[in-house]
Amino acid sequence: MNPEDNSLSVKAAQQEMRENYFNGATGVLVSGLVWLTASAVTYSSSNKHGIWTLLIGGALIHPISLLVNKLLGIKESHSQTNPMGALAMEGTLFMLLTIPLAYVLSFQKPEWFFQGMLLIIGGRYLTFQTIYGNKVFWVFGGLLAISGYLLFTFQASSFITLLTGSLTEVLFSIYFFITSKKPQS
Repeated sequence: MNPEDNSLSVKAAQQEMRENYFNGATGVLVSGLVWLTASAVTYSSSNKHGIWTLLIGGALIHPISLLVNKLLGIKESHSQTNPMGALAMEGTLFMLLTIPLAYVLSFQKPEWFFQGMLLIIGGRYLTFQTIYGNKVFWVFGGLLAISGYLLFTFQASSFITLLTGSLTEVLFSIYFFITSKKPQS
C-alpha cells in the first residue's frame, strides 16, 4: 500500500470525526460542565458526593454530547469503518481501567482523586490529536495533566481542583467550537 494513500485515509477519517463531533467541542463542553457540577456538589456537600458526581456525570458525557450534537444539527456519528472511532473507544477503555486508581487515591486523601482524574483525562485528550488531527489537543491534554500535578504538589482543595478542570475544559471547548465547521447536509 502506498503510504500517501494511507495518509489520505487517515486525514479523511480525522475530517469525518471533526465534522461529526464539532471538532470534539461538544464532548469537551459537556465534560467541563460535569466538572463544574462536581465542584458545586463538593463545595456545598462533600468530597464523597463530588467524587460520585464526577463518576456518574462522566459516564453520561458521551450520550449527552451526542444529544447536543443532534440539537446542533449533526444527525449521525462517525462511520463504522472509521479507524479513529476504534481509537476513541480504545482510549475510553484505557481511561475507564485507570479510574479505579484515582478512586483508591481518594481513600488516602479525597483531593487526590480529582487531581488523579486530571492526569487521567489529560492523557486521554492527548490521543484526541490523532483522532481529530488537531495539535491543540496536545496543549489541552498537557495543560490538564500538568494542572493535576501542580494542584497535587501545592495540596489544592478538591473544589479548586474541580474548578480548574472545569474552566480549562470549558475554555478549550469554546476554542474547539470556534474552529469547527458544521458538516454539509
